[in-house]
Amino acid sequence: MLPDPPSPVRDPAWPLSRSAIGLWVAEGVLGALVYGVLTAAFVLFVPPAGPVPVLRWLLPVLVVAYAVVAIGVRPWIRYRVHRWEVTDEAVYTLTGWLTRTWVLVPVSRIQTVDVTRGVLQQAFGLATVAVLTASSQGTVRVPHLEADVARRVADDLARRAELVRDEAT
Repeated sequence: MLPDPPSPVRDPAWPLSRSAIGLWVAEGVLGALVYGVLTAAFVLFVPPAGPVPVLRWLLPVLVVAYAVVAIGVRPWIRYRVHRWEVTDEAVYTLTGWLTRTWVLVPVSRIQTVDVTRGVLQQAFGLATVAVLTASSQGTVRVPHLEADVARRVADDLARRAELVRDEAT
């Protein structure tokens, strides 16, 4: 009798927290402000008859286009495509909106589980769960979960990884 075929690869079940959209919008606003200030400095301090006069109007147009994408488009697309799931056997993540990366980490390979909260994440009540594995790929991150969900996920994964190690010895 042949063994059952492995289950097909599927997308993880859960989206990130909706607060991640606000975080990504804030990151887009900050980036657009930085580029805007740099562009304003260029336009104000470089003489109009400088070596590249086309940059005087092209740079502001590019900054506005960047702001539209970074603030109005990218956060919503990222929210739609980033997913995660924790099952009894593994941690699944799906990231990327241009290049899609699907990662499966077996619980038996987990070495440590960390929860981190950056400054903007704290402002939005979010946290990232980092799962360090015994593979060459290093750490797998599940970003932008609600802080209490991240703590529960990390505790659960650490407990299950410890159980698997205890069973193996």
